[in-house]
Amino acid sequence: MRSSPSIVPADRLDRDIYLVFEDFGARAGCAWRETDEADTDLETVLQDIISGQYAYPLRIVCFNPVEGWSRDATSDVADALAERAANTADEITPALQDFINANAKRRFDLQLALPLRGVVR
Repeated sequence: MRSSPSIVPADRLDRDIYLVFEDFGARAGCAWRETDEADTDLETVLQDIISGQYAYPLRIVCFNPVEGWSRDATSDVADALAERAANTADEITPALQDFINANAKRRFDLQLALPLRGVVR
């Protein structure tokens, strides 16, 4: 059987693609979120989760069709979200906090001691 070339140019897919599996509630259930091709990079997914575009993310999958691999990136994304939450003053929703608590491998909720100016030891 003769193989046909892809109709999608390879240069458009030669990158890591992130898709979010989201819980839409008891009536709607869970589904992979429809996403524009341009919004499937890690940075955009992180920003969309923090901004509330995804209310209840359950799982994030990363794949690269050109290299031929896929993996569960949920823990990596949760770690990145936890790090951003610890380093910014942005408010984190309870659902996002639950996602981070359930999936992050590293802890970022430790308060570090800061040096105080003018204090003599």
